[in-house]
Amino acid sequence: MGGLSINKTGSLITFTESRLMNPAQIRSIKLGKDTEIQTLELKAIKPTNGFHNGHLFSSILHSEPEKVYVQVEDGVQMQMWILKPPGFDPKKKWPLVYLVHGGPQSAWENGWSFRWNPELWAAQGYVVALPNPRGSTGFGQKFVNEISGDWGGKCYRDLLAGLDYLDKLPYLDPKRRAASGASFGGYMMNWFAVNTDRFRCIIGHCGVWNFDSMWGTTDELWFDEYEHSGLPWEKPESYAIYSPHKKAANLKKFKTPMLVIQNDLDFRCPVGQGHELFSALQRLGVPSKMINFPDEGHWVLKPKNSQFWHQEVFAWLKKYNPPNAESKP
Repeated sequence: MGGLSINKTGSLITFTESRLMNPAQIRSIKLGKDTEIQTLELKAIKPTNGFHNGHLFSSILHSEPEKVYVQVEDGVQMQMWILKPPGFDPKKKWPLVYLVHGGPQSAWENGWSFRWNPELWAAQGYVVALPNPRGSTGFGQKFVNEISGDWGGKCYRDLLAGLDYLDKLPYLDPKRRAASGASFGGYMMNWFAVNTDRFRCIIGHCGVWNFDSMWGTTDELWFDEYEHSGLPWEKPESYAIYSPHKKAANLKKFKTPMLVIQNDLDFRCPVGQGHELFSALQRLGVPSKMINFPDEGHWVLKPKNSQFWHQEVFAWLKKYNPPNAESKP
């Protein structure tokens, strides 16, 4: 829910409501003298103006998200969404795209996005998984806090446990996996690239490659110092232990094709992070491509840029992790 608004008399609340499978709709609640807001259920809330693009949306095939829970370490369960593509046939084997959210103190929620839209990814012909590992919000403060100072630790192992769970699903092909993410998700793509060969390709958007150079250039200096419990020269081991650039030689070992996206006006994860990573990939002979938007920041917001972004991302997926199902042997 979002955009909460109350009229002057306090008799009407309006807000927007969206889900993974549909964009925002305007909703309203009429308040009476005895109305108890906390007891109202969403199904009882009626739209004020309806869904303006309903005639278009009704013509588009989409899938209902499935919510699952994965057992991870410390007796904890990790929540994960699974989206199947239009025309899904459970008797066939499908390729996977594993999407890691940013933040890291954030989460994949049951809401719509015009930037990273899982329904659009699934529509390319993939099963899409959206895990909420350590650091994700909505599962208690302890779960959130366990990411700090440990970016490549429990969170990474949670994500691998998510893959193990997916490998057991009869409709997924464990040999056809791709991964993608932005910001912290982009960092995790870089960490995947130097730690595992479980993906046929990786797409990283505005991620972190080198914690040392990140500290000196990011606009969120306090965040780096908080996450690493001090300055680089005070806590060199904290900056080094999970910095992907320290394991750059493994890029050559795994040779996972990587699409790197980094933008000139991104002051959160500056463009140099992408340059350093791409240089290492090219120097080590790893199939790679870098896309740079000189007029975009941490996100790609301009419509034509977004169109180009999606075309390039889906072309990379198609090249290295082809979409659509294959018949089971």
